[in-house]
Amino acid sequence: MTTTRTLFLSPRVTATGHALADAARRRGAHVETLRDWRVPEPWRGAAGASLYAGPLFADTVARELGLGLLEAPENWLARLPRELTLREIEFTTVAEARRLRRPAFIKPPNDKSFPARVYPDGSGLPGPDAVEDTEPVLVSDIVTFAAEYRLFLLDGEVRTGSRYATRGGLDVAPLAEDPRRREVLAFAGRLAGTGLPSAIVVDVGLTDGSEWAVVEANAAWASGHYGCDAGAALDVVLQAARPEGEFGSADHRFLRPLPEVVRD
Repeated sequence: MTTTRTLFLSPRVTATGHALADAARRRGAHVETLRDWRVPEPWRGAAGASLYAGPLFADTVARELGLGLLEAPENWLARLPRELTLREIEFTTVAEARRLRRPAFIKPPNDKSFPARVYPDGSGLPGPDAVEDTEPVLVSDIVTFAAEYRLFLLDGEVRTGSRYATRGGLDVAPLAEDPRRREVLAFAGRLAGTGLPSAIVVDVGLTDGSEWAVVEANAAWASGHYGCDAGAALDVVLQAARPEGEFGSADHRFLRPLPEVVRD
């Protein structure tokens, strides 16, 4: 028997949340918006649940919804061969990154515990009062991208894509309308076997040197869709955030560790 999906949304209103909700309703799925950071009793462990939300909110409600959440390994980007990144990337801790005395692009791997950006040196990172020393970070050489693209991947296949930036400025267009579409898809095909979950978002870009490189990976359940087809993006979200018992063995190692949430 097929269980009707219920897409849960966070209280934060976003264009992507609206687009995914509309796509879900068109296919007969239920859509529910959680009004605060607590799941009402009738919805806890709901059969067929899925979720679109930011990481902090997802960490708070996923257990109560009975969900598993797929994400790329924190060190995935640093493990890629240089021909896919065109830069040196180190997976380290905030404490180590604070010792840097050179400019670098520094970001948390899968969360937003501090702003991802170019730092003149490590002294500009948040102190231990804001971010724990042991928090993982990615420290990358600085690369300038002429154009950047978001790709929703399902079982290694690009289900939908969008250009989202040109020379660092927002510039949204569906991948189908972009003149570099074939190049983007050809480069995406090189990501097979790099250790990604079955449902994920990957950003790629064309450098100023006219070479293709991976920008980063993002959890589908927390990613904006830009100019992507909302229905195709929803397919990826529904596989990336679903009841934990539905995940096969190949995806278990990609499940996000969920914290214990203490309720009053």
